[in-house]
Amino acid sequence: MQNTQEFDVIVVGGGHAGLEAAHIAAKMGARVHLLTILVENIALASCNPAIGGLGKGHLVKEIDALGGVMGQITDACGIQYRTLNASKGPAVRGTRAQIDMDAYRIYARNLALNTPNLTISQEMVSEILVAPTEDLGAKTPPSSPTTPRFKAIGVRTNIGKSYHAHKVIITTGTFLRGLVHIGENRLENGRFGENASNDLSASLAALGLKLGRLKTGTCPRIDGRSIDFASLERHDGDENPPSFSYQSMLEPKSFAPVQLPCFVTYTNERTHELIRENFHRAPLFTGQISGVGPRYCPSIEDKINRFADKERHQLFLEPQTKDGVEYYINGLSTSLPFDVQEQVVASIAGLENAKITRYGYAIEYDYVLPTQLHHTLESKAVDSLYLAGQINGTTGYEEAGALGLMAGINATLSLQDLEPKRFRFSRKELVLRRDESYIGVMIDDLVTKGTEEPYRVFTSRAEYRLLLREDNAIYRLLTYAKELGTIEKSSLAIFTKDMGDIAYALEFLRTNSLTPSRQSLEFLSMQGLQPITQKTPLITIIGRDEFGDFTALERFLISLASKDSKALDSGMESKAAFSKGSWALDSIPAFSTFSLQALEQIRIEAKYHDYIKKQQASIENMQAMLAVQIPQDFCYEGISGLSLEVIEKLSKTRPKSLFDASKISGITPASLDVLHLYIHLRSKSKNDRINPEC
Repeated sequence: MQNTQEFDVIVVGGGHAGLEAAHIAAKMGARVHLLTILVENIALASCNPAIGGLGKGHLVKEIDALGGVMGQITDACGIQYRTLNASKGPAVRGTRAQIDMDAYRIYARNLALNTPNLTISQEMVSEILVAPTEDLGAKTPPSSPTTPRFKAIGVRTNIGKSYHAHKVIITTGTFLRGLVHIGENRLENGRFGENASNDLSASLAALGLKLGRLKTGTCPRIDGRSIDFASLERHDGDENPPSFSYQSMLEPKSFAPVQLPCFVTYTNERTHELIRENFHRAPLFTGQISGVGPRYCPSIEDKINRFADKERHQLFLEPQTKDGVEYYINGLSTSLPFDVQEQVVASIAGLENAKITRYGYAIEYDYVLPTQLHHTLESKAVDSLYLAGQINGTTGYEEAGALGLMAGINATLSLQDLEPKRFRFSRKELVLRRDESYIGVMIDDLVTKGTEEPYRVFTSRAEYRLLLREDNAIYRLLTYAKELGTIEKSSLAIFTKDMGDIAYALEFLRTNSLTPSRQSLEFLSMQGLQPITQKTPLITIIGRDEFGDFTALERFLISLASKDSKALDSGMESKAAFSKGSWALDSIPAFSTFSLQALEQIRIEAKYHDYIKKQQASIENMQAMLAVQIPQDFCYEGISGLSLEVIEKLSKTRPKSLFDASKISGITPASLDVLHLYIHLRSKSKNDRINPEC
C-alpha cells in the first residue's frame, strides 16, 4: 500500500517561484508541502548572481509589498546595490543588487524550513494525480478532450510516494525535459548536474496541456584569483545603497551592507574571430537547439552573428559571493564547446590567465503555453492545478517569484470553498489590474497574448508606468496585503498613516496657492526657488526640483496663517474653512510629523502631478469602457477591424461585458476599442442591428 499524506497545497519545485508560492500559502494559513529535487538548492541563483534591474526591481518590491520574501532575502544577502537609470524619472528607475548566491540559497532554505505550516521533502515529482470533479478518487489522466472534466488532487514522486492536496502548484523552472548543451555534448539536466524531469512533462501533456519549447543560457564562471583586476574598469555600488524590502526602509539601521565592486571589460576583434571560426560547432547554429531563446539576453555567439559591425561588447565581472572567489562573466552567455570557451575567455583583457570554474551552457526545456491559464494562474483544462514561473514562459528570478506568489495567494483563497470552512478572506481571488502593478501587466500579457519566447518584464510594457513606480509599491498594494493578512500590524499602521498624510497633503497642495507677495518671494528666495509672478498652486512649487524642505514650508504657512496674510489664496473646502482669506492653522499639513517615505511620495506626486492626472483619467475611461455590457444576441461576424480569430473566440465565449472579453486570450486592447465602437453604434441604430450579415 502506497504511503500518502494530505495537505491543503502542494508546491512542486523549490526555485524562486516555488519558494514564494509555498511561503505565502503557509503564511495565509494553508498546510503546505514543498517537493524539490535538492533541498540544499531552494531558491538557487542558477544564472547571474543578481536580483532586480529595470522593471524587475518593480516586481521584487511588489512581491515584498504582498508578503513575499525575495526582497527580504536580497537585503540580507546583497553584496552591491545600485539604482539603475538614477538620472531619469522615478517611473523608469530600477533597483539592482549583486547577491552572495551561496548566502542567498542558505537563507532561503533556512527560511523555508522554519516557516510554520510548511513542510519540505527531497523528491522528484513524476505524475500529477487527478480525479473527475465529482469524484475525489485518484484516476488516470484524461486521454482525450472529450473525457469528463478533471481536477488535480495530488502528485506521485519518483520513489513511488503519493501526496494528496486540495490544490497543486507546479513551479518546475527549466527542469521539464531539460537538455543542457555545451558544444556537441548534450546532458539531460534541468540545471547542470541535476536530473531533468521527463515524466512530469509527459504527465502534463497527458492532461491535455499544450507544451512548447524554450531555451535560455548561462555564462562561464572564473576563478577570482586568476583575474588581472589592474587592467579593468571598477564599478562600485551606490554610496547610499537602495534596499528592496519595506522592512529595511522602516529599520534603516538594520540595512548596512558591505559592498564589493564589479569590474568591466570588453570583447575584441580576436574574441569575435574565435567565435566566428567556431560557428560550425555552436549548437545555436547547427540545429542542435530547437527551443526559442530570450530576445533581450542573447548568447555571445548570437551577438557576434547578428551585430557583426560592432567592434566590442561590454562584459561585467560580478562576484558570486562575498569572498570573491568566483566571478560571473555577465554578457558572455554561451553554449560553445569547452575548449572554445577557454580560448574566448583568454582573449579578453584582464582574463588572459583566467581559469574557468564552471562552463557556460544553453538549456532547452518545456513550458506550458500560458494562454491555457486563467488570470489566477489556475489551469483552464484541469481544476485546482496552478502553474507558476518559467513553466509559464517567463525568464528571470523576479518574474518567477512574482508568479509563484500569485499562484500561492490564489490557490489559498480558493480553499474558502471547501467544507468544513477553515479559511475566511474578503475576496475569492486576487487578479491585479494592469494599472495596479507590473505583476498585473505580466500576467495579463501571458494569459491573453501568450508568448513564444522567454518573456521578461520591462517598464515599457506598462501603459501606466508613471503610477507603477518602485517607490510606491507598498502603497499601491497595501489594501491587498491587509486583506490577505500578509503584512505585520505594526507596518500596516505606519503605511496606513502615511497614505492618509499623503492624500491630505496633496489635496491641500492642489487646492491652495501662493500669491507673489513680499512674504512669499522672501520664502522662495531663502529656499533657492525661482520667484513667482502670479498666483501659483502650492503643488507646482513643491514639484520643482530645487524644493526639498517641507519643515520650512510648514513653518512658513503657519506664519502666514498667524498673520492673517493675503499671500495665500485658498480654494480648499474643509472643516477648518477660511475667513476672508485667512489661513486656518489646523488645516496646514503637519509635514514635520510625516515619515520620510511619505514626504518623498508627496514630492514625486507633486512633480509629475499633471501627467499623473492624465494617466488616472485614462484609467477611469478604460474602466468605464470595460463596464459596458455586450448584448447577448450581439453578432460579431463581419465586424471590420476584428480578426477572424477574435471573432471566433468572441462568438464561442459570448462574454457578458467588455471586461469579460478582455480576459479572453488573444483579445487585444485594439480589439476592445473596435468592439466598443460597434456596441455603441448598435445602441444608436434604429433597427438595433449594425451588421447585415447577422
